[in-house]
Amino acid sequence: MRWLALTTRSANSRLINMPKQFNLLGLLLIIEAAFLAVPLLVCVILKEADWKPFAISAGLTALFGIILHTAIKPQSESLGRKDGCMITCLVWIIYSLFGMLPFILGSPHLNISEGFFEAMSGFTTTGATVIRDIESCSHGIQIWRALTQWIGGLGIVLFTLAVIPSLNNSRGIFMFQAEASGITHDKIGARIANTAKILWGLYGVLTVILTLLLWIGPMDLFESICHAFACISTGGFSTHNDSIASYDSSYIKLVLSVFMFIGGVNFGLIFAAVRGKISELWNNDVFRAFLWLIGINYAVTLISIFHSGAGQGWQSLTIDPIFHIVSAMTSTGFGAGNFEAWGELSLVLTILMMYFGACAGSTTGGAKIDRLLFLLKNCKIEMKRAVSPRSMKAVRINNQVITPETTNEIIAFLLIYTTLILLGGILLAGMDFPIVDAFFSSVSCASNNGLGAGITGVTGSFDFVPSVGKWVMSFLMLAGRLEIFALIMLITPSFWRK
Repeated sequence: MRWLALTTRSANSRLINMPKQFNLLGLLLIIEAAFLAVPLLVCVILKEADWKPFAISAGLTALFGIILHTAIKPQSESLGRKDGCMITCLVWIIYSLFGMLPFILGSPHLNISEGFFEAMSGFTTTGATVIRDIESCSHGIQIWRALTQWIGGLGIVLFTLAVIPSLNNSRGIFMFQAEASGITHDKIGARIANTAKILWGLYGVLTVILTLLLWIGPMDLFESICHAFACISTGGFSTHNDSIASYDSSYIKLVLSVFMFIGGVNFGLIFAAVRGKISELWNNDVFRAFLWLIGINYAVTLISIFHSGAGQGWQSLTIDPIFHIVSAMTSTGFGAGNFEAWGELSLVLTILMMYFGACAGSTTGGAKIDRLLFLLKNCKIEMKRAVSPRSMKAVRINNQVITPETTNEIIAFLLIYTTLILLGGILLAGMDFPIVDAFFSSVSCASNNGLGAGITGVTGSFDFVPSVGKWVMSFLMLAGRLEIFALIMLITPSFWRK
């Protein structure tokens, strides 16, 4: 086959090493098949009919993985930046294509556009769903929804780097940089594989702790596991149609708020804090900005609640707004009530919180507070420069000077990100969406949040969205999760040149 000849003579002249790409994708599909075995086992133990769809899904995924991994033998093992970018994009699409099989073959009986939407929403930790009656789904489907979010929380590629030692080189670094979020990509360990193992180890420990804390409350063990997966990954899938509101538990909301907040913090800082370096956490500019923004958003939300007259009882003025703010800022999207009843100001504030999200290096979506902090500091410097043109101050975040190259990247990202949201909103509005709902849904999907408003809100769902609209939203989810550049590069002509 002709594409097998795409590995060329040298690293400088090589375009893309497609054989190695397909070889790695095969290995990744085998890993996904192993994950699909988890809900299969749950269905077998509980004697649920969905064991057959999961068996077929796992079997097909493993078969394609084995064929790709064993039948294709690359002549070169080298991977460049283009390869890292391309395989990172492909793996999220391929995982969603095979991950949608249980939703199509199983009890939800979704069509292809719905199944792909649900799987992409899971892996990108968006949390938007087209399944209207989640409670009627089997335990296998529910644990698979939660597991897709847990896998996608830290990233599919990052998990691969942790379990495949052979990628502990420039190939792994290129893949890590293509998937990692934020304006910088810091490594914790000396080797990229060590960084991946440390982060996934910490991620796993936090998941176990959260599961135990939820189990102490009104949740049973199965619900605790599902919500722990969805919370620490800041995904937002729930086992109940009314999400967290169905429990009516202050304890559950408080526990989830704490762990959603943790999920919104740079995991490198969490690791430093666990090692006793608390000062690194507090001295971090972005972390302090995160705390300040939660406080400011809470104060404004209270004003909106009082103005709308929606405040009824101490919980509606304390726990509920804090839960909603942390859920929106960390792109988790758990629902605990009708925040639309708090007034238009609260709705606008929610859109802003979804747009910027939380800290880079976390499991959250959105533009990230790091970029917001850069904008604020850069505006301050430019205002001073307008008065004193000879001023030569530079933007510093965490005592690091933001270089002109990074500055250009931040500005380009925010411009493309905003344009993508606007185009998404326009396309959805053209499908007879109410204008506010269209742009709210566009922000929600691009920021990997999953919250809905209006027809997609508390009493609504994404199931009524036309098939074309679901594909548009799925693209927004993927672009937001990969922070746009990796995906945009694939449709740039220069990417395919030597």
